[in-house]
Amino acid sequence: MVVEKHLNKVILASDVYAICFQHALTTEKQEIMGLLIGEIDEEQCISRISGCMILHRSDKQPDRVEISPEQLCGASMYAEKLANTLNRPMRVVGWYHSHPHITVWPSHVDIGTQTTYQMMDPLFVGLIFSVYQSDSRARSNQVQLTCFQASTHEGSKLERREVPLFIETSPFQSYNLDGIANLPKILIQEEVESHSISDNETSDPIARLHNDAFKTLALVHIVSKVSRPMCDDLVQRLNATKLRIKELERIKAQLLMGRN
Repeated sequence: MVVEKHLNKVILASDVYAICFQHALTTEKQEIMGLLIGEIDEEQCISRISGCMILHRSDKQPDRVEISPEQLCGASMYAEKLANTLNRPMRVVGWYHSHPHITVWPSHVDIGTQTTYQMMDPLFVGLIFSVYQSDSRARSNQVQLTCFQASTHEGSKLERREVPLFIETSPFQSYNLDGIANLPKILIQEEVESHSISDNETSDPIARLHNDAFKTLALVHIVSKVSRPMCDDLVQRLNATKLRIKELERIKAQLLMGRN
């Protein structure tokens, strides 16, 4: 049974939003997943998400994701390490995953998963990024984001409860920068492992050659569609930051001249 205590608001740091969004866009064939790190205001029931942990998928599925107890434990250890670094309480406060080519609304499986998490922590939250939804009228791909918890309706039926979500502008924190920099490495590891399983299941050299070719294509896709754009984006962010620093230095110099 879902505990009645629920979130009133979620504040998501913009750099975490960027990481989750970038992760969701890495594939339009399977769902991706990760865990959210942050702080909880227990009195006001407000969740502030300031970090995340991208998870490695051992089994890539087009319509569902599974987070293992080992991954939850690893995320908890990461949160403790982050708490020591930032000198403030941090914990696993939620999860996120993608819905490629389908609606942003959580499925009954998603709501069931969310219910399980809320049994452990009633303020646990779920984020879903819907990507690669085509809009024929606008001739574009739509991206949607929902923030939800599970709740009971009429005493027994489980349903989605929308949670107000606010994205807070913030600079890229170093620990989140490390996370997004590791994204290509995680994707490459997933591809290598999935093709290794295929190779172990066949002794046909032609089949192995076929698998190697597709593995190479997948790795090239990661470099061209993920690593390269991420590098270009980070370079643009760096250049924008340098320009901002110069502008602030100019303003500072003017203020000092005015004081004198």
